[in-house]
This record gives sequence, C-alpha cells and structure tokens, in this order.
Amino acid sequence: MSSRGKRERRGPGSGSGSGSGSGSGSGSGSGSGSSSRGSSRSRRDADAERGRGRREAERERPRRRRRSRSRARSSPGSPRLKRDPGPAGSGPARGKRQREPEGDSEPEPEPAVRYGRFDPEDQRSRHCPYLDTINKSVLDFDFEKLCSISLPHINVYACLVCGKYFQGRGLRSHAYIHSVQLSHHVFLNLHTLKFYCLPDNYEILDSSLEDITYVLKPTFTAQQISNLDKQAKLSRAYDGTTYLPGIVGLNNIKANDYANAVLQALSNVPPLRNYFLEEENYRSIQRPPGDIMFLLVQRFGELMRKLWNPRNFKAHVSPHEMLQAVVLCSKKSFQITKQGDGVDFLSWFLNALHSALGGTKRKKKSEWREGLGAVDAPGALGAVGAMGAVGAVGALTSRRGRNVDLREYLSEEVQSAHPNTTYDLVANIVHDGKPTEGSYRIHVLHHGTGKWYELQDLQVTDILPQMITLSEAYIQIWKRREEDETKQQGA
Repeated sequence: MSSRGKRERRGPGSGSGSGSGSGSGSGSGSGSGSSSRGSSRSRRDADAERGRGRREAERERPRRRRRSRSRARSSPGSPRLKRDPGPAGSGPARGKRQREPEGDSEPEPEPAVRYGRFDPEDQRSRHCPYLDTINKSVLDFDFEKLCSISLPHINVYACLVCGKYFQGRGLRSHAYIHSVQLSHHVFLNLHTLKFYCLPDNYEILDSSLEDITYVLKPTFTAQQISNLDKQAKLSRAYDGTTYLPGIVGLNNIKANDYANAVLQALSNVPPLRNYFLEEENYRSIQRPPGDIMFLLVQRFGELMRKLWNPRNFKAHVSPHEMLQAVVLCSKKSFQITKQGDGVDFLSWFLNALHSALGGTKRKKKSEWREGLGAVDAPGALGAVGAMGAVGAVGALTSRRGRNVDLREYLSEEVQSAHPNTTYDLVANIVHDGKPTEGSYRIHVLHHGTGKWYELQDLQVTDILPQMITLSEAYIQIWKRREEDETKQQGA
C-alpha cells in the first residue's frame, strides 16, 4: 500500500484521538473550575454559620448566668459551690470544687471601680478633692434664699465658690449646669444644711465645714446666753476685722436707717435678746393657717442670733430678710426705700411681736412670759416685764444715764407693781435733720465691757458717756434696777 493510503487510514484514528483529547481536556478544565468555586462558597457559608453560632452563644451566656442565679436565690437552703484555690504556684484553679453551706448573710456588694481603682461612695464623701476651692470671703447668707436664675425659694443650693444661689442638683437643674460650665463643685443646701459635690452628686462629709453651717444658722445654749453680759472678748471675722458680738453694724439698703436703729436698740435689751436667741422658746407656738405675722418673729430671731454670733465671716449684718418681713407684715406701711419714723416703727413692731406670739390686749396672756404690754400714751410706749420698763420717751436726756428716777413717766399701775422706780439707760436713739428726712444713729451700752458705742448703719465707734448728753435724744430705753442693786449702789 502506498504511503498516502497509510496516512488516510491513520487520519481518522489520529483525528479522533486528537478530538477526544481536546474534548477531554476542555471538559476536565471546566469541571475543575466549577468545583473550586463551589468549595469556596461552601467555606464562606460555614464560616458565617460558625460566626452566628458564636454570637448566639455569647448572647445566651448572660441569660444562663441570670437563670442560675435566680435558681440559686429561689432555693436558699441549697449548698453553694466554692472553687478550691489549690496549692500556691499551681496556677489558676480548674474544675475542682468543694461545697460550702450558704448562711443567712448576703454577699457583700462589690465596691465601684473608677479608673482602675476601688472608689466607694463613702470614701469620696470623706475625701472630696474640691474643698480647697471654697471661698468664704464671698459667702453671704443674709439675703433672701431664692434661686438667682428662676427665683423660686424651694430646694435652693448655695455655690460655695462664688456665693450665688441656684435651685436643685439634678441633671437639668441650674446648680448642675453652673457646676459643669464654671467648674464650681461644692454646694450647700440652705434648708437641710448638707454639702454636695456636683456634677458627681455625692454628699460631702467633712468637719471643717461646720463653721459655714454655723454662720448660716447660729445656735446658742442656755449657758452661752447667761454669759453674754459677762464677756468682753473681741471676736475676729474671716477677713481679719475684730468686733464685739452684739455691737455690729447693719447695712442701710436705701432708707432703712430708722429701722436699723430700733432693731439694734432692741437687740441690746437683755430679756428680749435672751428670749429670741433660743429658738425653742417660740418654735412650738401654734398659729392659724396662712398667718404671715409669725414670719416677723422668725426673722427677728434669725437677725438677733446673727448679731450676737461670735463666729461671723464679716463684722456687719444685712437685715434684708428682716426688712422684707416688715414690709410684708405692715402692708407697706414701713418700707426700705422710704424714710420712716422711729417711734411709729417701734410701737408697731412691739405690738406685732406681741400679737404674733399669741398675746392679746390682756396682760399675762402672751406666750412671751413677762413680755411686752403696750400702753397707749402720747409720745411714749411702756413695757412691763422682766426688765422692768422699756420706754420710748421723747426728748428725755440725763447727765449720767445711771440711777435715774423715772417715776413721773410711769403709769400708776406700774408704780404700784414696782415700788423701785430707779433706772439705768441702755440705749439712746438720735435723729438728725427734718422729721420726715434726716438720719438716725444710736448709742448702745455693752454690758460686758461697760462701754458705750455709737452705731450708724455700718459705722461702729466707741464714745464717752458724756457725749450722750450733747445729742438730742429721740428714743431712749431704760432698764429698771433691782432692789439689791439699788442697795449696793447706796452702800
């Protein structure tokens, strides 16, 4: 056979072989590509399933813990498992547990963790880091206790850094916003006398803050009150000035010097002073609902305690709250912005105190025992009580001011009740200028030192007794001498 016939005879076989080879090669290539794509998709699906399983297990873990704790609490008699720490250096305890009987005592709460350290609330209260920011020189508790922004008088806090008043200590309160904006952190509740740190909102417990609460609300014991007329010790204010308790200047807001002189005179009348220095004497007096006259008693007692406070931050007092009560109770008959008459104010004030304390026109019916009974007399106001007589006598002067017989100025009833009519001058109020204008000043005797002082608003100076006779007296207050004092003077 020729070579051409042999090639033709091999051609179909070789063609089929090459065709089958090419077909098998292409089929195997496409099969291997599809299998690789399917395996990668299955791996991604498996990874997603495992991730979902882990997330579900993490969500389920706290639920299982809560269920186990609830089951443990529901069965108080069941024993509790305790891990065995094992020998030292053997690593963390694993698997081995021992049973521990559960008693009646509850587990102690874990302390709060702050910045990686244990910081329980009581430690923050005892060790507040902001106490050195308190500025006592700006603290003034003489003004009305109301918020400086919203003006309510409920739940008011004083900022001890700037001295301003703000309401509340919640997240949206004025005190909270003030603490965040200006970084003023120490506040005092003016009603409960408790200290707080804002915005952390925890109570501060520190004994070094007691002087602030005493200035806000001074208190006196019976022993301290009995020693007031025997002490001649000067007190030192926070700013370094010295003063005598009881001989303290009053701030003249605008035209209230007539009321200042009367209030300073009454604060140096021993029976009146001793009664109002102790709040327990009038706290339990029952008044009708809505009665505003008792506010006069409360404010006068607060003013009296501030005037005699030996631990004041400043050597003067502002009678702001007292005068607001006067304007309210007198129905604006006596005002801060308009000059008034001292005699009219003294007469109204004593009668208002007498009625607010439960007194009537009858004597011996007042809760204020041996208190003031008003006597209707032109130009004079008498008071019969423990001190003997309080007189508002016009244009009455004395060369000495001691051991003066005032029988002709007393009513027959007082003369019959008190045979001894010898008196000593306690206070002398002077008015300079026209009747409806001018200014008021007062001369006061300090019983502890035996010296006379002149007070005109915030100015306090010591004077000689002879200087009193050179002034024209407008109101004078005298104290009746006891019989034993008269006998000693005569001897």
